[in-house]
Order: sequence, then C-alpha cells, then structure tokens
Amino acid sequence: MAEPEYGAPHERDAPEEGHGTDRAASPDSELGAALGQRVYNTFYGRVDAGDAVFGFGAAAAPGLAPGFVEPAEIDRVLRDYLHPDGYDEAAGRLQDDHILVLVGEDGSGRRAGAFAMLRDLLGRGTGLQSLSPANSLADLTERDGLKAEVGYVILDYVGETHPDAVQEFAVKKLQGALRNKGSYLVLTAAPAAQRRLALRAFCVPWHPPDPLPLFDHCLARPPEKGAAPRPDVPPELAAELRERVGELRRPGDVVKAVRGLRESPTAALLALRDGAKQTVRDWFGTRPPADDLLPMAALAFAEGLPERTFEELSVLLGVHVRNWDRSADGAPPDEGVPVPQPYPDIEQSRARWSSRAVGIAEPVRRTEQGTDHCRSERMIVFASPRVRDLVIGELHSLYGYGLWYPLRQWLHQLSVESGPDVRAEVARGVALLAKYALPEVEENLLRPWADGTTSQRLTAAFVLQFMCADERLAPQALSTALGWSQWGAGQSRAITAAMAFAGEVGSVYRFKAVDCLWGLTGRGQRVAVAARRSLVLFLATAEREPERALFFFRYVRTQLAHVRTRKERSDALETVVQVLAAERLNAVEPLAAFLLRTDVRTAPQLGSLWISALLSVRRGRAVAALCRTLAALQDDPAATRSVRALGESMRSALDHRQWEALRGAVSSALRHPDFAIPGTQRLARVLLDSMRRHAPADAVSVLGG
Repeated sequence: MAEPEYGAPHERDAPEEGHGTDRAASPDSELGAALGQRVYNTFYGRVDAGDAVFGFGAAAAPGLAPGFVEPAEIDRVLRDYLHPDGYDEAAGRLQDDHILVLVGEDGSGRRAGAFAMLRDLLGRGTGLQSLSPANSLADLTERDGLKAEVGYVILDYVGETHPDAVQEFAVKKLQGALRNKGSYLVLTAAPAAQRRLALRAFCVPWHPPDPLPLFDHCLARPPEKGAAPRPDVPPELAAELRERVGELRRPGDVVKAVRGLRESPTAALLALRDGAKQTVRDWFGTRPPADDLLPMAALAFAEGLPERTFEELSVLLGVHVRNWDRSADGAPPDEGVPVPQPYPDIEQSRARWSSRAVGIAEPVRRTEQGTDHCRSERMIVFASPRVRDLVIGELHSLYGYGLWYPLRQWLHQLSVESGPDVRAEVARGVALLAKYALPEVEENLLRPWADGTTSQRLTAAFVLQFMCADERLAPQALSTALGWSQWGAGQSRAITAAMAFAGEVGSVYRFKAVDCLWGLTGRGQRVAVAARRSLVLFLATAEREPERALFFFRYVRTQLAHVRTRKERSDALETVVQVLAAERLNAVEPLAAFLLRTDVRTAPQLGSLWISALLSVRRGRAVAALCRTLAALQDDPAATRSVRALGESMRSALDHRQWEALRGAVSSALRHPDFAIPGTQRLARVLLDSMRRHAPADAVSVLGG
C-alpha cells in the first residue's frame, strides 16, 4: 500500500454451467445508476478531502497510478526529504545490482526513498516510469519493453504467483536487461509481502528518519517563494510542540506539522494534539453501555441515512447481538424482534443523540438534491469523515468476537436485503475497516459477498471502489479484483471483479482494468455479459475525459487486430457492437454521438471499430447504432465535420461492392420513422460520400433519392 507523500489475453475458461443471469436485480442498471450518481450525490456535503482527486482522474499521489512521473512531481515529493539511516548502503546496492526492493511499513517513506535513489543515479530533471504493482516480472522484458537509462518504480509490489523456478529465471533475465540498458528498477513492498517475492536477494529493510531531526531539517529549509517566513514559537509552546512531533511515526505527518507551524504555531499544536482523536478515545474510555455502543457501531456502517431507516438497522443489530448472547448461553436464538411486554418502557431515544456522543455524532436535517426543504429528514452523522474512521478504528482495537461476530452477521444481512443507499454506506464503512483489518475484511466479508447474490457482489465491488480513495489500500483493491478474475476463481467472483473494474479501480489502474475486462469477455456467458457491461460503463464514465476514451478505443482496435481464432473474433466483435451502441449514463443519447460532437479525434477511432462491425455478420446491429448516432447529431451544425471524418476513416477498408452493399443497408435502415427525417438523411449522405473512394456526381443518388 502506498505511503503518503514526503512533502505533502487471459486463460479462457471451458464453457461454464448456469448461463442464466441472476433475477434478483439488474447489476448493470444498478451499478450504472450508482456510477452515474456518484459524481453528484455520493460524497455530497460530507467530503473532507481537499488534496484528493475523485472520479476518473489522475491519482493524487505521484507514482501510484502507472505512467510517467514528471521531474517536477518528483521534486515536489522530495522537497523536504531527509536521508534516513541506511540510505547510502541501499543506494549503493541499487547502483551495483540495478534492482532494489525497499521493504518497510506503510508510511515509512519508501516511495520517497525510491524516487530519491533513482534521481541521484539518473540526475535531476529525469522523470521516472511507474509500473503497475500487479505486473509480472516476466512482462517487463517482453517485447523489448525496457528503455535505456530510465528509472522504473513499482510501488507496493504484490508478489508473483508463478513457481519459484520461473520467477528466478524471470528475475535474472530482467536484471540482465536492466544492466544492458543502463536502467534501474526500485520496488517497494510491505514486510508481509516479502515471503511472496522472487526478489528476496535484492531486499533491504527500510525505516523512516527520526521525527525530530526531520522536523529540524524542514524548519531550517528556506521557505518557498511567497510562503510565510518561519514564525517565532513561544517557549511555552516549543517544548510541547517538539514532544508531540517526537511521537509521530510517518515522515509525511512531520512535514505536515512544519507547514502548519509556518502558518500558525498555535493551530499546529492543536492539530498535533488531535482533538478529534482524543474525543473519540475519551468516549470509548468511559466504557459506554450497550444502549450507546450499538447505535454507534451501527452508525459506523450506516451513516447519513434517514433516521427512521437508521433506527431499523440499529434495532436489527441489537437482535443479532442478543441472539449471539443467547446462543453463547445455550438458549435458543430469537427468530426476530422479541414481542414487547405490556406497557413497555419506551425511551426518548432520539433525544439522546444530543448528549450521547458530543463532538462525535449529531442529528442534522438534510434534503436530497432537488427536493424542497419541507421534505427534509433528520439524519445522524459523524462530526467529520475522520471521526467515522477513528470510531471504526477504536471498535476494532477495543472489542473482540462478542461484538464483531454479530456485527458481521448484521452486515451480511444488509448486503442481501437492504437497498442501494444502505449497501453503499455499508461498503464505505467496510472500506474504512480494511485500513485496520484487511485480512479479516477479505476473509469474512469480501470473499463471501463476491460469491454471493447480485446485491452482495455489488456491495463487494463498491468496497473495492471506496478502498481506492486511500492510496495505501488502492493496490490491495487491485490485487483482490485481479485474484477474483483469475480462471478457477469461479463465475461469481469474476463477475464481481468486472463490476469493480468499471469503477474506481479502473480509474487508477486503467490498462489493468481494460485488459482484464477484455479477457473476461472470452469466458462463459454470464461472465462475458458482465465484462461487456463493465467495458461499456468504463467508457461511458469517461465523458469528461477524452484522453481516456482515446486510450480505450486504441486498446480495442489493437485487440481486434490481433485475434487468432474464430471464437476470439466473434467475442471481440460482440464487444465492439455493444460499445458502439452504448448510451450515455445521464442522457438519452448514444455515447458515440456525444464523443463525436465533443472531440473530433475520436472519429478515426470510432470509424475503425465501426467498419469492423459493418463488414461482419453483425452488420445489422452496427447499422442501427450508426443511424441512431446520426439522428442524435442532426441538429448540431458542427457535426458535419465529425461525420465526414468518421466516413473518411472507413474509406480505405471498403471496395466498391462493399460500399454498394453498405449503402443499401443504410438506405433501408433510414426508412424507419425514427430516422426518416431531413437532418439524419443529410448526415447519412455526408457519411456515405466520405466513405466512397470516388464520390458520385449526384450526392443525392447515394440514398436512392
């Protein structure tokens, strides 16, 4: 898992049984709707992540997402860097061996150390190439992929699954290639991953610098241009300030403290005292009774829901706890909510939120977006997202099986029976829990859900998405999804992986996501259908990012050009047709029309895919998708240019006989009432004229008119 910045074609399955789809819900419609709403609603009003990048954009941390890391980004990461003990020895081993693995805990500055060593060897002004943590070592030497005098880095390497002999051969081959090219490779890994590494001979332990020397180093550095000068710290604050800094374990936290100090010594000290953490610890230190503890535990996984919904969930958690207690005592469990006794003692439970957890949780009234205030509802929310994180951490560190067993049973029930809003909050809470207990989350929640019903698979996919909001958990989310997609893991897990790759996992690890989804399209029917839906969603959610759409089209074109068997071509063409017929997420319009209207560079890419489909047995569906696209563009005066570019990109693949056949198919389709309108007819003539190698004398005759 990546630490904070220092300065701030798959093996194909045999035909699978049970090709019918689940009927409990529609995964594509629900996941698509959720992805479409995420931008507007999911984090609405309660996100405190000023330095984060959400959605399908660049990762906030340089090097986390595979790609080129600019020299300026490296300089930013290393702005306050201080060499820890053992740096020179490690750098010397890298210079001699050309491969080095930095093994240390999360947050120990492994990434900054990797960047610093590579910059020292290759010189300032040289960028680095970040590779996926799931890359196979053998892949790095395939197709002469290594370049001369380049620094490569793999953050949070997850190890190999190949036999040891295969791995050792791959490592020796890789080392020889790096020596010949004069290039270097640095990997970072957690101590637990060291057992899986084929690179044990290249591992060195990595520890962060001591916090106080780093603190003094950052303070002594001249302030940046335009930044406030170093302030005078009153003596009464200086001693406590250094005491608090000495307790910090992450270099990034020390640097953050120095930056806060330059702005306000008092505010910096208050931040170091961490009032929210102390408030949460103090509350749990009072050993809250079950009447307070269980609602707080329920809130950790069901925040921001209408109070009436939250109360039902909280009572349900109480039932699970009571059943656990009764089973532990040998008594038969309750079948449901116990029948109340006559004249029960009904407490004013809603009023208790004003005093139950002051500074931690509170009731608020909120309205959904687009709803008038009269329809607002009271909700129970945490004081901040950080407080929710702290509460889950305290629950995990203080309470054992007596709480977590019924809590897990409760989460399982919600993942099956609850609606999308509840399951989204459950997924968010489980993603936070993964920071403290990733093995437990994987074994007790994610794996059963990935093998479960449609709603459970959706919940598991959302957990992986929310894990990607934390740069330290993102590689684990990728590794989990890749494991589920492997042959032999089962249909249900493969479908869950496909769902996950359509979201944030695909946002950070684009190539891995598309490559895995493409491989899944060659599996059994259920898996292939889910993979194609996710490929369409992957493209549809890139409406605001043309470069991502271009990457997607180039990848599909490359795969289509390298198919080897009839089945592979059939699978590829089915995927292409579904992509061409895709609709936008938040508008009734073909996605191809939107892309052609907003970025003419997509025209040659779309044209290449369309001509492949038009010259296949799927021509009818491709023609229908083409006509719908033209109809959506008919009222746009600037669409002529894009349509002409689309036709010109298909011209070289058509001879006269094929063009005549295509003209007849388009003419027939345009007789449909939805397309028999002047604007669509005009664009069809422009398209067919552009596709013909020798334009006809009478353009109107192209459509037989």
